[in-house]
Amino acid sequence: METLTMETVKKSNKNFMVTLLLCFFLAPLGIHRFYVRKPWTGIFMLLTFGGLGIWALIDLIVIITGNFKDGDGIIIKN
Repeated sequence: METLTMETVKKSNKNFMVTLLLCFFLAPLGIHRFYVRKPWTGIFMLLTFGGLGIWALIDLIVIITGNFKDGDGIIIKN
């Protein structure tokens, strides 16, 4: 069984701070989802105004805790 080290864990090429700021200021519009290459969920967020704010708040928490993934499934870390 292979153990994960800092060298084997991939880091997304998307900027953590940009993702966080887009989510903080424009989360109901889903702009942060478009930025991380998740267009379908971005469109859905746009149409539902961020799931009436609930989905936007959950995304903000997930980004802050460092568990948000980009379109390729790679975690966006600081």
